[in-house]
Amino acid sequence: MKAAVINGFGEVPQYLDFPDPVATSKGTLVQVKASVLENFDKGTASGKHYSSQKMYPHFPAVVGTDGVGLTEDGRMVGFRAIDPPYGAFAEKVVAGHIIPVPDGIDAAKATAIPPSALTSLLPLKYSAKLQPGETVLINGATGVSGRIAIQVAKMLGAGKIVGTGRNPGSLKFIKELGADEVISLDQPDEQLANAFRAAEGPNGYDVVVDFLWGHPAEVLIKTFIPTEAGFAKRNIRYIEIGGKAGFDITLPAAALRTSGLQLMGIGKISNEVLMEELANIWNWIKEDKLYMDIERVPLANIAEAWQREDLAGKRLVIVP
Repeated sequence: MKAAVINGFGEVPQYLDFPDPVATSKGTLVQVKASVLENFDKGTASGKHYSSQKMYPHFPAVVGTDGVGLTEDGRMVGFRAIDPPYGAFAEKVVAGHIIPVPDGIDAAKATAIPPSALTSLLPLKYSAKLQPGETVLINGATGVSGRIAIQVAKMLGAGKIVGTGRNPGSLKFIKELGADEVISLDQPDEQLANAFRAAEGPNGYDVVVDFLWGHPAEVLIKTFIPTEAGFAKRNIRYIEIGGKAGFDITLPAAALRTSGLQLMGIGKISNEVLMEELANIWNWIKEDKLYMDIERVPLANIAEAWQREDLAGKRLVIVP
């Protein structure tokens, strides 16, 4: 079969011949139809991710983590848990875990949209427990996951959605997706802080979904520091998801004392909840309620796709 192959960490995958995987009693043979190219794939293949050694214990190896394809009896399924040296960017895989994909859903959408949607839906609904009418700030809203987060927050009943980003065109586009206000991060700290304060309105932010962290988070969190004595008038449920602007911040103690700030991650999610919410996402996709800018790239062009840096809110999906 043809596959995206590396012979060592840090290499750009090449479109090469690779031995076919062999179905076993513990795995299902799947003909791959689509697999999304994520930063996680690049990170693990670089050798710098904490799971790199586990995913690539020896070379040559095929890159890619999961995807969507057809079983031998013609069922469309999502797949993951692929034993090395095999990976998802190939014509075939043997997957240790599969999940049925409902009829009528495009394979590229089925592999690209659910991960981003779950990344927003689970923390908003179960960690922050977003209530109808509340104000949500999405820090890093112009990226792929940030755009989905705007749509998910709107469907969950957010009363006001504020999105941040740097690209003027993308900031304009997220207003079309449902953001009520947008904030450019491309301005001096004092002006940015004032913009955060102005957009929050009289009742402040109820929920923050942060895909950036780093310096933008530092500027934002400092705006929560109270200017007068007393107990917090509200709780700010701040969910840290990504680190596109940096993985570390300086956190002033004053930002926590009486601000109402509650820092959290996605938290514990049961498998039952995961499956229930995945079913909801399938329905949203079928009803065309979730938009994602998807570009389908042939597997033969994996080397070029791997090095693309012009995505700006677009998701690449590798197809046969």
